[in-house]
Amino acid sequence: MVKKIENTEEKIIAAAREVFLRKGMDGARMQEIADEAGINKSLLHYYFRSKDKLFDRVFTETFKNVIDLITEVFSSSITLESFIENFVRGYTSVLIKKPYIANFVLHELSRNPQRVVEHINLTNFDKLKLASLISSEDKNTIRQFNPIQIIVDILALCIFPFVAKPIIKGFMFDGDIEEYNIFIDQRTQHIIEFVKSAVFIQK
Repeated sequence: MVKKIENTEEKIIAAAREVFLRKGMDGARMQEIADEAGINKSLLHYYFRSKDKLFDRVFTETFKNVIDLITEVFSSSITLESFIENFVRGYTSVLIKKPYIANFVLHELSRNPQRVVEHINLTNFDKLKLASLISSEDKNTIRQFNPIQIIVDILALCIFPFVAKPIIKGFMFDGDIEEYNIFIDQRTQHIIEFVKSAVFIQK
């Protein structure tokens, strides 16, 4: 019985995520989500009494992947170089496994940015960690830069190829999904090298 409940909830959450991605929170309808999940609307309401509660569950589970990654990177990186590598590899890995995260979070950022801020504030990662890693570096080996700029650079460099997949795959690679996947595989190292070149002074 427990397994059946878990499977039904997972089915509902997966269906809701698809509908929310297509229609957004405001455009989605509970009946459409029920149809997508292959269940009746009464059963959907049994598990989730409102669209707001369902969306909050879907968003929390989706965003948790990103928060867990950032928390792990911030807590485990002991040098600036390892931070850059861990952040880029980890973030790209999450997006490769769950590419819907990019669009889902961006949709919510445009609709309700405060929700995203609240979820981040609930975490306990140290946002000053990068600044402390920078201060521990030999000043003759790194350039002067704003840590926030580097974080935003990494996020943008990692997330854009997933958000712009239709353009990159359709125009750059003439619709060839294999070429796009090769591009994504190669991009992780490209971003690491690109960010390092912006941070470290080349000898």
